[in-house]
Amino acid sequence: MNIFDNKISIVGDDLKEAIRKKSKLSIASSIFSIYGYEALKKELNGVKELRFIFTDPTFLKIDREKKELKFFEINASNRKKAISGSDFEINLKNELKGRKVAKECKAWIEKKVQFKSNKPNSFIQPMFIVENKKIDNAIYLNINEFSSAGFGYKKDNTILGAITKMSDTPTTQSFLDNFNTVWNDENLLKDITSEVLSYVNNLYKENSPEFIYYLTLYNIFNEFLEDINEDELANEKTGFKDSVIWNMLYDFQKDAVIGLINKLERHNGCILADSVGLGKTFSALGVIKYYQERNKSVLVLCPKKLGDNWKTFLNNYEDNPLLKDRLNYDVLYHTDILREKGESNGQDLSRVNWANYDLIVIDESHNFRNNNASREKTTRYQKLLEIMQTGVQTKLLMLSATPVNNKFTDLKNQLALAYEGQTNQKDEKLNIEGSIDSTLRKAQTTFNEWSKLDAKMRTTKALLRELNKNFDFFKLLDSVTMARSRKHIEKYYDMNAIGKFPTRLAPKSVECDITDLEGTMSISDIYKSLSSFDMCVYSPFNYILDAKKEFYSNLYDNHIANNSVLKQSSRENNLKILMRVNFLKRLESSVDSFRITLHNFATNIQNTISKIDAFENGSSSQAIDDINMTDVDTDDEAWLDDDFSIGKKVKINLCDMNTIGWRTDLQNDLDIALAILKDMQKITPLHDKKLQTLKSTISNKIQNPINTIHNTPNRKIIIFTAFSDTANYLYRELKEFNLDLGLQSAKITGSGANDTTIATHKEFNNLLSHFSPLSKNKKLKNKEEEIDILIATDCISEGQNLQDCDTLINYDIHWNPVRIIQRFGRVDRIGSKNDFIQLINFWPQITLDEYINLKTRVETRMFMVDTTATGEDNVLTNKSSDMEWRAQQLQKLKDEVVDIEEIDSSISITDLGLNDFRMDLVKYIETKGDIEDVSLGIHTVCKKDVAKGIDDAVIFVLKNINTDVNIDNKNQLHPFYLVHIDKEGKVLSNHLSVKQTLDTIRYLCKGKDEPIREVYEPFNELTKDGKDMDKYSNLLSDAISSICETKDESDIESLFSRGGTSILENEIRGLDDFELIAFIVIK
Repeated sequence: MNIFDNKISIVGDDLKEAIRKKSKLSIASSIFSIYGYEALKKELNGVKELRFIFTDPTFLKIDREKKELKFFEINASNRKKAISGSDFEINLKNELKGRKVAKECKAWIEKKVQFKSNKPNSFIQPMFIVENKKIDNAIYLNINEFSSAGFGYKKDNTILGAITKMSDTPTTQSFLDNFNTVWNDENLLKDITSEVLSYVNNLYKENSPEFIYYLTLYNIFNEFLEDINEDELANEKTGFKDSVIWNMLYDFQKDAVIGLINKLERHNGCILADSVGLGKTFSALGVIKYYQERNKSVLVLCPKKLGDNWKTFLNNYEDNPLLKDRLNYDVLYHTDILREKGESNGQDLSRVNWANYDLIVIDESHNFRNNNASREKTTRYQKLLEIMQTGVQTKLLMLSATPVNNKFTDLKNQLALAYEGQTNQKDEKLNIEGSIDSTLRKAQTTFNEWSKLDAKMRTTKALLRELNKNFDFFKLLDSVTMARSRKHIEKYYDMNAIGKFPTRLAPKSVECDITDLEGTMSISDIYKSLSSFDMCVYSPFNYILDAKKEFYSNLYDNHIANNSVLKQSSRENNLKILMRVNFLKRLESSVDSFRITLHNFATNIQNTISKIDAFENGSSSQAIDDINMTDVDTDDEAWLDDDFSIGKKVKINLCDMNTIGWRTDLQNDLDIALAILKDMQKITPLHDKKLQTLKSTISNKIQNPINTIHNTPNRKIIIFTAFSDTANYLYRELKEFNLDLGLQSAKITGSGANDTTIATHKEFNNLLSHFSPLSKNKKLKNKEEEIDILIATDCISEGQNLQDCDTLINYDIHWNPVRIIQRFGRVDRIGSKNDFIQLINFWPQITLDEYINLKTRVETRMFMVDTTATGEDNVLTNKSSDMEWRAQQLQKLKDEVVDIEEIDSSISITDLGLNDFRMDLVKYIETKGDIEDVSLGIHTVCKKDVAKGIDDAVIFVLKNINTDVNIDNKNQLHPFYLVHIDKEGKVLSNHLSVKQTLDTIRYLCKGKDEPIREVYEPFNELTKDGKDMDKYSNLLSDAISSICETKDESDIESLFSRGGTSILENEIRGLDDFELIAFIVIK
């Protein structure tokens, strides 16, 4: 008897001696590996026959209804996969020679091997019998695997064990007789030779790219399949996929609908934050149709300016493309939430049962990102939260291209609505360590540190790199948000099926002086005069006598949340900033708007001085009221802060004021205002240089169209302005000019009357339909004219599809770059008929540095006074005090059209979620069945797409066998690691860029359900049909090294950071730690 420990004495070496030509082998083992064949190939090729019994059930159908057999089913699957290499042969598999070995092994099996499987509930001892014509026979007991590890050539996990060899004839004959008895008993064993052959054959067959894509997803997201239940998936039996809306959607929108339904069912709420121009409204309509088919009641809550958009799909209108779907939902406005009486869209608001809706869709949900509670009144946010907390279980779908401004609190507040305010509690379904609050708090800390970096280093990529350290942040976004960028859609979807985005021409910058008249103030002179304004008409509190300050503070200071106090004096100082900035913005807008503001300002001061004089003469009331501030741009969301809405009407007794000092300061402001106004009144439209330049721009566009559709030049232009005063002025001065050019005009403002030069009614949506009839699905009657020039305020800068137009003019530059992008998004939309689109920006006639410096001088004269105890910086102007940052953003607008997520100052959550992949997998399993038993280490060859930036490379899909070691808790797919590496060994995207790599795999593989001959044949020729895989094995080694190097870099950084070092933690040794799931060759 001999003993082998496979450490010093190797049983494989003894087997090579024992196995002779024409030997018969009888083996019982739990594992059969092709690398076991490879280890003894010379000897095994010479045997006469080999009989193999799987000691545990393998390739047998298991009754899935019997729970006690599930364990056997899992192990049976693992035994099948071990044919391609056992757990202890990872380094052999990573040499990528499995294809060659499998091919040789199959040929050997076909000639010499028969396999049978033990049936459940029987025990067979592992054995290896060598039969040499009854002489020199031998039996080896306890060789647990027919593998290189089982034979002692690779290290396994045995710490105490031995293999026994016996060669005496009685013993070997007894074991052989017993083996024969069991082998021939059909009640005990089942022949599975054909199944094994088929499995081995699959190891070297050509695989379709799509199959490898789904195999990758199956391994990564298998736990998701186990965790999800049918109620959380879209039920196609409702018939919603037969609807008009479903069949109108692009593929990426269909992916969104399926994903949103899953998120709503699983988490009760989610945010759709696709970029501007990607059709969020239609995606939401797909979700609404699904819930309507399930007899759920739906409310759409939108800004009033978007109400007509949503109501179009409800009514029997010619321009309703979804008429046959008979959509049924209520439409109410954001402002209706706080109204307790009156009517809105035909509904009596005093009778609306807000708490009875099953689904609420909030359009432009960023309007609910502020939860600034007040003790003295209920805010819109609080009222909506109450609705979510009462009545039926309400699901919440939020739509916004900008759900986060510069605080993750914005995101938390919106999610809190879906979670009924309970974001401070852990939700097991989110699979994150802490609560939503704690996760976003960590992310905010990261953002705050990033925002302090030098402007050149403050990039989105740098922010994402830092956020990678907050593993739970990505899990949270993946669970409750869906956000895709335009670039994502263009790169990873078939644009031929979708339709193109128009090409953005380089923006044109137009710089204008105020006037061509001699002797009038220049822009710089006016800026300097504005900075000398004291604006004291807006701050009467500053002139209250010391003895009375406490009395008025007690009367008018406002107590808000967290024991904070908004002082009336602070409120007035905020108002002074608002009005100073308002002057500046109106000057940049138009000379007419600036004149109107100056006139109102001067009138306001004169009225106040008159009250003071009357008081001093004893002939008037002794109180001063709240100051008139009608010139503030209330259409702009940025101005609609609590500074205007908190508190009561303020009245101050003039007896309690230093009226002399106040009157002196008022007179100084009045003198400056009247001097500027006198100059501005000289500038008639004929001498308004900016207006005349606009006319030339319109003429040039008509003479040199950038698009011709059906032999007709596109003459349409949108002219945006921030102010209705400017819109009125432009319409008044342009309508006759445009008519002379054969152009029809219209004006749309958020306040005041709309107007047009065509014979039609002036309702908001009707004018838009006549301006962009194709995108609005409007069929114009024979004599109906189209509108060519649309002059509008930002009341149409969100939620409108006006892609019939190809030219957009910003007559004034909005200080928020996001608003500029939102404006351009009206024409920069997927599926446009235009090949090109043009953005034209009007700028003041000064250098960019002068522009920045002058703006900063106006602002820094009066810095925002914060609410007591909030500890926040300049919340009104946000980053406006950062000159370098502002210069960057304005320069970007001069040089190029950017997407919102490319603004390096803002927080973008686009392109971070993985839900599309999960839904792909669910659909595949539903239609194709389980792929649990598929062997690992297989590959496919895909065709490169240089136009998409995808060149020759390999993507490796790996699994860390040390499942407890997630490297520094950074890899959101742990224990799976994806590495995209080029043919030279340069890592294109590492294991932390999981979304990017999965997107690439999806693009290359999905829909390609047959192997691609034109690329796999050259690959096979290059590798000699899998025999020469050294190049790719080396690339795999480089890929794994990149994972370890990323950790090493992190370890070094940790030496210099808080919390200690990670050098001794999460140890990864290298190649042997990673099992290859699959690889994708790109050629």
